[in-house]
Amino acid sequence: VRTRPLVMLDSHRSVDDARFTFQSCKSPDPKDRVQFYDSWADNYEKVSLKDPVFVQDHSLMSYKAPELAAHFLSDNFPGSPEEALVLDVACGSGWVAKLMVELGFRHFVGVDGSKGMLRRAAETGLYQDLRLAILGPQPLPAETGMFDVVIIVGALDAGFAPVSVVRELCHAAKPGGFVCMARGDHTGEPANRYKKDLERELQLMEEEGLWRPAGVRRTDRYMEDPHVKTDRDRKDLQEERYISGTVYLYQKCFY
Repeated sequence: VRTRPLVMLDSHRSVDDARFTFQSCKSPDPKDRVQFYDSWADNYEKVSLKDPVFVQDHSLMSYKAPELAAHFLSDNFPGSPEEALVLDVACGSGWVAKLMVELGFRHFVGVDGSKGMLRRAAETGLYQDLRLAILGPQPLPAETGMFDVVIIVGALDAGFAPVSVVRELCHAAKPGGFVCMARGDHTGEPANRYKKDLERELQLMEEEGLWRPAGVRRTDRYMEDPHVKTDRDRKDLQEERYISGTVYLYQKCFY
């Protein structure tokens, strides 16, 4: 099943437009996911000053993950952000890097499976290097023990990056470096199973002495649930409109 191309016909995005876009990304095939994100990246309309449609849609859905992850990492990072080398995995259009620059970080390498998204990331001028890879089918293109910070926001979910990717994130971090992972608790059995498998793997890696937990932050408002029916009375939705989420922070052990 191929994902439906995105077509932007007017200059103003609505919540329903954003909701439809999120709902249209259904295929579990990684190649279809890449096609979807390429289409999203290519529909670049200057509706909200200089924001691409990708960022507008996430903003309309109250997507808080980039801010939550960037600030939680910054609050717990003991080193000098100006000197830290950051690996931004599933970097998309560069949203996370933009926020991290505001917090003092300066050096970024980005990885994404979408050429379209990497083009948008390149336009930010924030990355020293950008690398193309589909997480899972292809290995993470990162040197072992190179990065002070490895961050991944939003991609750790069923149909996106497999759970096995977290070991690659850890390998890329320097001894003593930090791995920051933000994900939402999406609904459905595949998402529930993914979360259980992920947290089992995180615990196993801790028991193996690969890393230690440096902090966790949970939120009840990770983003609006794109699958909530919009024809219901908005007053009756309240917290039900949102899905919860978690930011995990680990420090790689010294050998």
